Amino acid sequence: MRAVLQTVSRASVTVDGEVVGAITDGLLVLVGVTHEDGPAEATTLARKVHELRILDDDRSAADTGAPLLVVSQFTLYADTRKGRRPSWLAAARPEAAEPLIDALVEELRNRGATVETGRFRTHMLVESVNVGPRTVLLEV
Repeated sequence: MRAVLQTVSRASVTVDGEVVGAITDGLLVLVGVTHEDGPAEATTLARKVHELRILDDDRSAADTGAPLLVVSQFTLYADTRKGRRPSWLAAARPEAAEPLIDALVEELRNRGATVETGRFRTHMLVESVNVGPRTVLLEV
């Protein structure tokens, strides 16, 4: 699994004109799943996302209670080494990825995190205001 974390002053996901997830002063977490990923990777990624000291004063979401907005992002597994058209072969199929995104969110909530989400398999409008800017790539 891969995740791109961004510290944000605000972030939201809109689907069909409806805001389905929104946070302020937290982390936007874009998550991609590949074929070899399973529940263990979801658990490990949840711990890393929650405990990564990327916030002000070298603190984590676990330290501060900062909310998280988790959005599925299969394009994190794009292969752009050849040509001009990305290959998506490394991205897990939706039926395999969705339960792992759900497991990640559940594990974050079990850790006490406040978590908002996008909506899987929809066209999402993701808006964010990056603070810092701080953007970090995590991979497990």
